[in-house]
Amino acid sequence: MTRMPVSLPLVRFWGGIDARFDRIAMGLSGLCLVHCVATTVLLTVLSSAGALLHPAIHEVGLTLAIGFGIIALGKGVLSHGYMAPAVVGAFGIGIMAGALSLPHGGFEIFWTLIGVSLVALGHDLNRRATY
Repeated sequence: MTRMPVSLPLVRFWGGIDARFDRIAMGLSGLCLVHCVATTVLLTVLSSAGALLHPAIHEVGLTLAIGFGIIALGKGVLSHGYMAPAVVGAFGIGIMAGALSLPHGGFEIFWTLIGVSLVALGHDLNRRATY
C-alpha cells in the first residue's frame, strides 16, 4: 500500500489556481479606481446635502485585495519563482492599508490610487511571468 504525500492536497489546490485570479484581481483593482473617482465626484455633489457613503466598503475592498494577493501572487511565486510581482503587489496593498488611516479627502484618494495601481501592476507582472 502506497502512502499519499502530505503535500498532495496543497499541490492540487495551487495547481487549480491559474491566471484567472490575476485577471479577477486586476478587474477588482479597476473597480476600486472607478469607486474612488466616482465617490470623490459623488461626495462633492452630495456634500451640501450631508450624504455619506458607508466606510466599510474600504475595509471589504482591502480584505479582497489581500485575499486575491495571497492566492494569485503566492501561486505565482511557487510556479515561476519570481518574487518581484509579489513584492510590487504587497507594496501596493501596504499603501492601500496606510491610506485607510488618512482622513477622507485628497491625500487618501491619491495614495489609494497609487496603491491600487501597484497591486494591479503586480498582478499583471505575475500573469506575464506565469504564461
